[in-house]
Amino acid sequence: MSNSQVSTYGQYINGEWHTSQETLPVINKFTGEEYAHIGKASREEVDQAVTNALETFRTKKLSPYERYEILMRAADIFKERKEELALILVREVGKVLKDARAEIDRGIQTFIASAEEAKRIAGTGIPLGQPGNDGKLAFTVRVPVGVVAAITPFNFPFNLTVHKIGPAIAAGNTIVLKPAEVTPIIACKMTEILTEAGLPAGFFNVVNGLGRETGQYLLEDERIAHFTFTGSPGVGRHIKSTTGLRRLTLELGNNSPNIVHNDAPDLDKAAELCVTRGYSNAGQACISVQRVYVHEDVYESFVEKAVKVAGSLRVGNPEDPETDIGPMISEKEAMRAEEWIREAEEQGAKVLFGGQRNGSILDASILADVKPDMKVVCQEVFAPVITIIPFSEIQDAFDQANDSRFGLQAGLFTSNIQLAMRAALELEFGGVIINDVSTYRADVMPYGGVKDSGFGKEGPRYAVQEMTDEKIVVINL
Repeated sequence: MSNSQVSTYGQYINGEWHTSQETLPVINKFTGEEYAHIGKASREEVDQAVTNALETFRTKKLSPYERYEILMRAADIFKERKEELALILVREVGKVLKDARAEIDRGIQTFIASAEEAKRIAGTGIPLGQPGNDGKLAFTVRVPVGVVAAITPFNFPFNLTVHKIGPAIAAGNTIVLKPAEVTPIIACKMTEILTEAGLPAGFFNVVNGLGRETGQYLLEDERIAHFTFTGSPGVGRHIKSTTGLRRLTLELGNNSPNIVHNDAPDLDKAAELCVTRGYSNAGQACISVQRVYVHEDVYESFVEKAVKVAGSLRVGNPEDPETDIGPMISEKEAMRAEEWIREAEEQGAKVLFGGQRNGSILDASILADVKPDMKVVCQEVFAPVITIIPFSEIQDAFDQANDSRFGLQAGLFTSNIQLAMRAALELEFGGVIINDVSTYRADVMPYGGVKDSGFGKEGPRYAVQEMTDEKIVVINL
């Protein structure tokens, strides 16, 4: 790292930062100013990082308790430096301050949960009751897979990075991290804190740069045992086609449906949650509320409440503690979302609130009279845009929710336990949230989707299982 006014991070290999010949700017998403720089890793630098990670895995071991202690010490340091880290998120992501603080808090808890899992890795006893197996004892053990490559997204660059590296360290693997090039500084700070917490050199290497270059170099390196990626379905499909038989965890997109039935226990709360969780992080979360199906009996009342909530939100400077919605990741993305709104209007949709853009800031937007084939409905909008759609029969709402190539999480508001259980069984999603929205996630729960939303599970306990091999041991007594 450079000590100049604008920080520059290169590549972190074997416990040291290495400068790169080429650099990329990191932009403050609200002011548009250059906030920092990162190096563009060459193929040789990526090779060095993987070589070092593999050599470390083969020659150095940390006991489960040592892994636990390192992760817990890192969590303590993150607590001490919470405000500094939150401001990094505000500047490089455009995340509003209250959301940035919440992300740091969640990441700390994810580190703690990962630390606890380091002490819980175990196999199972296997009964061998078939004829001819007398005198044999069988059990499984779980062993680390080796080098894990983590490729992380821009939208939650602290907590979603922790969800990959925390379990990987807990499981006893070594890691090569490729952070999103538009939000890499928080990962670089995390690297320094892990080193301060006692993680030895070689266990955690970082290569910066563009996904299509640095990321591709990683994909082509057959020494990597496991890839864990969060991002778009298109890139996920490319990763799957490139990595062959190696293990993958893919957390991809969604166009999250939320169903509000006429027996919702609290319509005001449902409207507040649907709106605020559609706009948190400027709508840039794969489980952000996007499609809201509301029973016709309560539709007008729900719309009125939703518009009122949207109108109460403050849009602007993310460093202001009172701001609710800040800029999107780039003006290009804000323009894309605005174009989708204009296109929907041309096709008959009605903008009930918002729909306007100022640079990279898109107003909180509510659309009605939408059709299933509009981009704001059938694709992942990834912006502060929600659509409200009436229904008369619950089966129709289920069918519309399922009419998607995505399947990450869905929400349902109802007082009917039978209906709630129907939803759990019939909605084609990795998670079904009852009386809360699709955006709900506890960091310890299993998290992952079906269809084009990917496969594999996150959540420290479940990620540790993804990042370990179960080996059978048979003893002839």
